[in-house]
Amino acid sequence: MSVGKEIRTQIKSVRNTQKITSAMEMVAASKMRRTQDKMNEGKPYSVKVREVIDHLSGACPEYRHVYMEERPVNRVGYLVVSTDKGLCGGLNVNLFRLLVGDMKKWHDRKVEIDLAVIGKKAQSFFRAFGGNVVTSVTDIGEHPVMEDLIGSTKVMFDAFGDGQLDAIFLATNDFVNTMTQRPVLRKLLPLSVADSPDGAEQGQSRWDYIYEPDARDLINGLVQRYIESQVYQAAVENVACEQAAKMVAMKSATENAGKLIDDLQLVYNNVRQAAITQEISEIMGGAAAV
Repeated sequence: MSVGKEIRTQIKSVRNTQKITSAMEMVAASKMRRTQDKMNEGKPYSVKVREVIDHLSGACPEYRHVYMEERPVNRVGYLVVSTDKGLCGGLNVNLFRLLVGDMKKWHDRKVEIDLAVIGKKAQSFFRAFGGNVVTSVTDIGEHPVMEDLIGSTKVMFDAFGDGQLDAIFLATNDFVNTMTQRPVLRKLLPLSVADSPDGAEQGQSRWDYIYEPDARDLINGLVQRYIESQVYQAAVENVACEQAAKMVAMKSATENAGKLIDDLQLVYNNVRQAAITQEISEIMGGAAAV
């Protein structure tokens, strides 16, 4: 019965793992609801400030911010938002696959690339894959704070303002629903109406603003708020994506553990039945010999 004992040990081990994954699924579901609420709270502001920026970039303001300047692309920067922890399915892998594909296009055009990464997974990936990581920030937690992100992002935006970078892209995950998280690349700088999802439609009815007291101060402040809102919203939304992906992954792991337990239980029953049959045969054989 040593084989049966080994199978019982395996069943116990898998059952313990199943309890852990089930608990992690419930924890992720609880966290996802909270992070989803936080994501939805900031989304209207992020959308509205982008709408205003789209109009500004297509208008002829009294003052034009350096972030609105189009120039030949010789060097680009990527701001990559990933998770700090794993066990979230293919969330990070899908994002990195999209990002590497886009980076290859720039490499083929002899354009140099800088990277600013948020999250341990992106940090470890580009340490192994290679790439010029100029700055990184990790351990932002489940409730990102803009002050923790500003250092990493400021390096990239200052480089654009100084002319060292000619374009900056944001690589992150969009929360579609609980079952679907979509990796996306967005162009952050230079600000251009062509980069807006509804830019073509808005182009027919574009307007300028009356600036009081001064266009320079207002536009500088607005552009800064725009940059902060886009980065912060990306970080918050990525946390929601992480919890949703983790919940789905743990649910799948729990179900797979249940199937494995059923299979092991069937094997154990067969082994036990075979052992009992053999013992009965030996007893009957001994009785017949007597």
